[in-house]
Amino acid sequence: MLEAKPHGQLLTYDPSSNETSILLDGLGFANGVALSRDEDYLVVCETWKFRCLKHWLKGGSKGETEIFIKIFLFRSDVLEFVHNSNASKHLLALAAFPKLYKVINPAYRSAMVINVAADGNIIRKFEDPNGKVISFVTSAFEFEDHLYLGSLNSNFNGKLPLKIE
Repeated sequence: MLEAKPHGQLLTYDPSSNETSILLDGLGFANGVALSRDEDYLVVCETWKFRCLKHWLKGGSKGETEIFIKIFLFRSDVLEFVHNSNASKHLLALAAFPKLYKVINPAYRSAMVINVAADGNIIRKFEDPNGKVISFVTSAFEFEDHLYLGSLNSNFNGKLPLKIE
C-alpha cells in the first residue's frame, strides 16, 4: 500500500476443476469487484491509480480490459506526495505507520460512494466529507431503496435511504 506499486491481481476460480487462475495482473491495490447486470464484463477498482477497469468476459471484446472511469474525486495532494517521495515513504514506514497514515489519508476521515452508469458516467454521489456519520467506506450494497455501507473504521453498517418520502 505504501509503495503504490501495481502488484495486485484479480483471480478467477473454477469450482468444477478446483483451479484458480490470474484474470488480471499488475493492478494498483485492486479492490471492489462487480459484475455487470448481464455478466458480460466485470469492473475492478484500483485504489492507487484512482480508477476502475472494465474487463470483458463475453462477446467480441472478451479478454480485453479498458478504463471504465477515472476517479479524481479521491485524489489527495498529501497522498500524491507520499507516493512520489522515497523519503516520505521511509519516514512513514519507520514511524507508527498505521496511525500516521490514518492522519494523512482523507479516506479514513470521510466517506464517499459514487453511483456509476454502465457507460462510466457518474449518476450521483453520496458524501460525508467530515465522517460525522460514517468514514472509510469499503463496500456499498443497494437493497429495497436503501444503500447499505460497510466500513473498516466502524462497528456498524450504515443505512442510507435512497428515496425521500
